Amino acid sequence: MAKFPRRRAKSGVNLAKTPQMSRFARFARRARGEDLEHPRHRGIYLLPNAFTTAALFCGFYAIVMAMNLKFEHSAWAIFIAMVLDGLDGRVARLTNTQSEFGAQYDSLSDMVSFGAAPALVIYEWSLSGLGKPGWIAAFVYCAGAALRLARFNTNIQVVDKRFFQGLPSPAAAALVAGFILLMVDQEVPGAKLSYVSWTIAVFAGLTMVTNVPFYSFKDINFRKSVPFIAVFLIALVFALVSIDPPKVLFAIFVGYGLSGYAVALWRLAKGKKVSLIQTEPESEHGTRH
Repeated sequence: MAKFPRRRAKSGVNLAKTPQMSRFARFARRARGEDLEHPRHRGIYLLPNAFTTAALFCGFYAIVMAMNLKFEHSAWAIFIAMVLDGLDGRVARLTNTQSEFGAQYDSLSDMVSFGAAPALVIYEWSLSGLGKPGWIAAFVYCAGAALRLARFNTNIQVVDKRFFQGLPSPAAAALVAGFILLMVDQEVPGAKLSYVSWTIAVFAGLTMVTNVPFYSFKDINFRKSVPFIAVFLIALVFALVSIDPPKVLFAIFVGYGLSGYAVALWRLAKGKKVSLIQTEPESEHGTRH
């Protein structure tokens, strides 16, 4: 009777000792992303990006309302977008859901809500009657917001976290929207304030691209206990805003828009550099050499 040679094991692997993976174990490895043949698809975090999407919608809504000549709605939409923009980052940090996609999405949303929307709203409300100087001022603001966001994304690792380099785009948008909201509340038509609107738009646009330092409030730790007076001051701020929101909000953001220049003058008086491109915060005893 003829004898046939047995088939050899591939690469010297003992097939008898190869563990057999159960169907349930295979599903468990695939769920953990350990299956190299079928890697787990990368997704996005829903909660922080939902806040970013809501802020983006507010910016789009502000543009639509300006086209319909409902400028009060546009101004409030920009303020709501500013609140949502402040929440998405904190929600991402608290829930440990930060991602590169979320950072890029937030920047694009900010460009719409705090760049294009305020420029178009103030142009439709007041600057359109000036002709070329009007749309140039609106473009200066829009370009300043784009450059501000691009510089923030590239310098985020080297700027002192206590300060913003230039006026933040949400604060610049709030300055523009606050002025519109105040004048609409006082029933003053935008055509009569075209040169004031031009000055505010150019001031906000240029201040966003300067090296003027603006306090960022990022060193405030909300997880630590605070004195009782801090809670009382927060309640007082809410009470003041509720008395007359247009006047109080505009005054707050005018004060913040000028605070950076006050800090810059103080730093120059102390012999410190105004530019904040540095790797570490300054010591309390002076500048580092």
